[in-house]
Amino acid sequence: MGDSSGSASVSVDIERISFGGKEHLVRTKCGSVTVAVYGDEDKPALITYPDVGLNYMSCFQGLFFCPEAASLLLHNFCIYHINPQGHELGAAPIPSDVPVPSVDDLADQVADVLDFFSLGSVMCLGVTETKYRERVIGLMLVSPLCKAPSWSEWLYNKILLNFLYYYGTRGLVKECLLQRYFSKKVRGDAQYPESELVQACKSLVDEKRGENICRFLQSINERHDLTDSLMKLRCRTLIFVGENSEFHEDARHMTTKLDCKYCALVEVQDCGSLVTEEQPYAMLMPMEYFLMGYGLYRAYQLSSSPRSPLSPCCISPELLSPESMGMKLKPIKTRVPINF
Repeated sequence: MGDSSGSASVSVDIERISFGGKEHLVRTKCGSVTVAVYGDEDKPALITYPDVGLNYMSCFQGLFFCPEAASLLLHNFCIYHINPQGHELGAAPIPSDVPVPSVDDLADQVADVLDFFSLGSVMCLGVTETKYRERVIGLMLVSPLCKAPSWSEWLYNKILLNFLYYYGTRGLVKECLLQRYFSKKVRGDAQYPESELVQACKSLVDEKRGENICRFLQSINERHDLTDSLMKLRCRTLIFVGENSEFHEDARHMTTKLDCKYCALVEVQDCGSLVTEEQPYAMLMPMEYFLMGYGLYRAYQLSSSPRSPLSPCCISPELLSPESMGMKLKPIKTRVPINF
């Protein structure tokens, strides 16, 4: 990510009383982003970045509010939640004369954030980071995108973007956005009532500026194919995807391009794209086995928190193959109660 001089400035800290963290405003080469920091900054860094047009609270709150996930992630990492530009709660509209960032620009923003906090190699959650792969020690992806959009997807998104720009996040546009995030079962129909999760997401979408969401989705719609970059990726990768996600095929395609010794795919049954919100408990056991490869465990298994850089040499890579982790490229049932 190179020299960060001129790419970031002094941050503005705001106490996050309800969640116990701090927010920083980081100026990057491609505009300002807010970063919420949780935990001890001496611990290894875990970066989260939502790529579905929502802020981090809408995408990762369900996972981090699980006590088991907290004992695993907050015990081992300092969490850096990056909000895409204009996605903060109460964000003002981005001026129309500001260029729409490309997907490479979005990757550069993540790089500038790492430089701002003087972070070296990091673990990523929800970030398909291939441009700066030398600074990624591990990837935990959620319904990732890796292929360029098909003509039908590109055209559909163009129509959606026009409606979003002119009419905002209302009516049909809101329903189209919710289809990107959740399965039909939680969105509700004649058989199932609309879940509280979807109702909460609707309220958050209502508060967001349509033009800001439009800009971000426009960047994603102009994405390029990452297949060649994936073949050069050498870090361990754990992929979660809902079987009803619009990006299901992308996740499958990604696993065919990654080294099977370092990649595992978890397909979550009856779930949409936001596995972190819809079925976060389905992520716990695979994440726990994945992080064991770095010598990281849940709080009750260690007497002290990790302070050293991440080192993935504690467990043989073969133990993190899909077969060794008990996972195959088929949907797994996740409605069964899990006892820890």
